[in-house]
Amino acid sequence: MARNKHRDDEPSARRRNQLTTLGVRADGRNPVDYKDVALLRQFLSDKGRIRSRRLTGLTPQQQRQVATAIRNAREMALLP
Repeated sequence: MARNKHRDDEPSARRRNQLTTLGVRADGRNPVDYKDVALLRQFLSDKGRIRSRRLTGLTPQQQRQVATAIRNAREMALLP
């Protein structure tokens, strides 16, 4: 018998909405800043890797902004 695919594998809509409302806006009026370490830590895994769009629920533009901000924060030694 084939195993039914459950929705447990993907983040819940509540979790997805929570991450998208953490100060990242699609219109770009509130861009992500590399100095906002508390926000950027939400998008890092325990090992310090950037979480994928699948897990964060961000749009491609938001994900690029977050990734760029994390790279800048790492360069400034604000993040691991």
